[in-house]
Amino acid sequence: MYHHSGSVARPTAGSAVGVLETTGAAQDDAMLFQRCTWCGTAMYHRLLCPVCQGSDLRTERSEGTGTVRHSTVVHRNSPAARNVSLIEMAEGFVVRGRVMGPPIGIHSGDRVRLSQAKDPVRGEPVFQLVDEPYRAWT
Repeated sequence: MYHHSGSVARPTAGSAVGVLETTGAAQDDAMLFQRCTWCGTAMYHRLLCPVCQGSDLRTERSEGTGTVRHSTVVHRNSPAARNVSLIEMAEGFVVRGRVMGPPIGIHSGDRVRLSQAKDPVRGEPVFQLVDEPYRAWT
């Protein structure tokens, strides 16, 4: 018969226990991400490094600037159309979020900055356009 030992749930030095914990009001509006101490890969809300599978991750604070890599207009499960965008942050990780503005006005390559607002329904980060991009006649 198998008996459970009490040594299984012991946190170790490289474990992901307590990842992304905020300490203080200064970090409430910041975006936190992890960086692998072995290979240096930046990632958002992961337990293991997607490159080397390492679990020794340190938490860092993002500057909050990034570039839209993909944006889609979604019409379901909401009273109005909204966008869902993949944002590549300056530190090298990709995060899913929403960009404020008209849903069809968000394009790949637009520069964005993290906003103080949060999506109340989905809890995803909200971004705002840094500057109005020049668009050719379409």
